[in-house]
Amino acid sequence: MMQTSQVHNTLIGAIWPSTDRSSALMRNAVLALAGTMFLALSAKIQVPLWPVPMTFGTLAVLMVGMAYGWRLAGATLMLYMAQGAMGLPVFAGTPEKGIGLAYMMGGTGGYLIGYVLAAMAVGWLAEKGWDRTVLGAALAMLIGNALIYVPGVIWLGALLGWDKPILEWGFTPFILGDVIKLGLAMFLMPMAWHFLGKRSRSQDINT
Repeated sequence: MMQTSQVHNTLIGAIWPSTDRSSALMRNAVLALAGTMFLALSAKIQVPLWPVPMTFGTLAVLMVGMAYGWRLAGATLMLYMAQGAMGLPVFAGTPEKGIGLAYMMGGTGGYLIGYVLAAMAVGWLAEKGWDRTVLGAALAMLIGNALIYVPGVIWLGALLGWDKPILEWGFTPFILGDVIKLGLAMFLMPMAWHFLGKRSRSQDINT
């Protein structure tokens, strides 16, 4: 049964622990910057898929959230949003479809809000140990995915009008790609913990 009260270490916390406040600040700054680079790169990757190409932006958001924990993930996503607001082409479709605040206030605005919510929610669940098992990771990823689409669809409907086929534009075309990405994510995190545990046991034996 998954624990909901105990705070567990995150994957990044296990790989790169901090020993004091100054080292923690430096570590978090490096990880936040690296996280935004990972998010930007993932947003640009496209895989041909029906009915629309699959990008890895949502997968990256969920993976960063689960690996970092809710505080660092939230800070990383806010830094990512700040980079986009300043005009850096870090989002999918930029600069071709616009940049900066003009792009962020367009049809993707709600999904970008959902990115922050999802990363923090998944990070919080990871700190409760949900990332240690396939079932827990799958449930956490489903919750995170819902938190991306709910504000995304609501924003799109408010922007374009609910008389339009909003779900057909902003949700149903992405279901197949999201199922594939969730399948990847739900196995990657438990596998990472398993590998980390094996490496730790191996080091204990060697010493």
